[in-house]
Amino acid sequence: MSQGVRRAGAGQGAAAAVQLLVTLSFLRSVVEAQVTGVLDDCLCDIDSIDNFNTYKIFPKIKKLQERDYFRYYKVNLKRPCPFWAEDGHCSIKDCHVEPCPESKIPVGIKAGHSNKYLKMANSTKELEDCEQANKLGAINSTLSNQSKEAFIDWARYDDSRDHFCELDDERSPAAQYVDLLLNPERYTGYKGTSAWRVWNSIYEENCFKPRSVYRPLNPLAPSRGEDDGESFYTWLEGLCLEKRVFYKLISGLHASINLHLCANYLLEETWGKPSWGPNIKEFKRRFDPVETKGEGPRRLKNLYFLYLIELRALSKVAPYFERSIVDLYTGNAEEDADTKTLLLNIFQDTKSFPMHFDEKSMFAGDKKGAKSLKEEFRLHFKNISRIMDCVGCDKCRLWGKLQTQGLGTALKILFSEKEIQKLPENSPSKGFQLTRQEIVALLNAFGRLSTSIRDLQNFKVLLQHSR
Repeated sequence: MSQGVRRAGAGQGAAAAVQLLVTLSFLRSVVEAQVTGVLDDCLCDIDSIDNFNTYKIFPKIKKLQERDYFRYYKVNLKRPCPFWAEDGHCSIKDCHVEPCPESKIPVGIKAGHSNKYLKMANSTKELEDCEQANKLGAINSTLSNQSKEAFIDWARYDDSRDHFCELDDERSPAAQYVDLLLNPERYTGYKGTSAWRVWNSIYEENCFKPRSVYRPLNPLAPSRGEDDGESFYTWLEGLCLEKRVFYKLISGLHASINLHLCANYLLEETWGKPSWGPNIKEFKRRFDPVETKGEGPRRLKNLYFLYLIELRALSKVAPYFERSIVDLYTGNAEEDADTKTLLLNIFQDTKSFPMHFDEKSMFAGDKKGAKSLKEEFRLHFKNISRIMDCVGCDKCRLWGKLQTQGLGTALKILFSEKEIQKLPENSPSKGFQLTRQEIVALLNAFGRLSTSIRDLQNFKVLLQHSR
């Protein structure tokens, strides 16, 4: 090899090394500029959330999600889109959701509402009888008439006025149980016009966007030149607290979902065996401050804000579950007791967090205006829950519905404080109730946020190791 060729090769090697250093400096910028400091609209710093989630919440919520009561979720994935003609369901194999056979569902879960309160229902019946029991037939015959009437009131109570979500009718033949552990949320390849239309409808029609703002809020929208980047978000400062919160919740949910997809990406498939794992390139595309012109870190901050909102809801709803009347009933008495103990332990941790979001700062104006704004807030979110039925990928639809319902349940809790404080110890209350579907969605949705923050820490480590 001639000396000139060797020099040229050395020059190319040096250029490649320089390019590698530049690339790694960008990667470091992701780590260093990710998210730091105190969050807007609350007095909580990100490092405190990271430590709290890593050492207290994440290990316990992960274990809770593996319990039978929380792993089976009943959902209707066949509800038609109420807003536009559907493009047809995704044919990609990873979009498929495998429903759980009835034989695999714990008998106490299949029996439905009648077994929600084990101390009142099924205390003398055999498990086989539970499957045929109707709502009132399952009540222990030794209950007082007053308790029976309270149970009937609860069974009839329609609290749709307080719902932030459009709930699936669990009695529908199209509703099926899904084992969440066997259908994990991960990258499916679902994208394009269908996915863009869903998120565009959520952002443009429901996030209180001012008419003076022309650029789409949807991060999936094409670049808008000078409107791109962090400076675009000055419009948020002109909104009231409640509308800013609404936008941050949706943006945080979107960021969380994107993190799940980046952390569970199809890396390769050999002989029909897929390999899933973190995709740094995809993470950079969605969150790198350079590639997103500063918008990525804002999206991640909104994830932390959403985490705080749901954390606050869990701390507020603890008294509901601390009552002796409430059991997480599956039919396995020992496991049910352990599950409730674990759940109460998580609630104790949530109450110990020192920097909670103060929901009382919301809807605090004049009563008439505050009531109107709260109703607008509720209806906008309920509309988003309906949009989830327009998602073309079944697995994306499953997890979108669950996480939206979980957040909707958290909002319902935050704005039902008086009703929760008045809960009777030994009988159902028609003032505030949670269905099993809401309970499962609430804890799994928070588990997803906890996992997102954990995944973010893992990406930081991966990026540091790639230097």
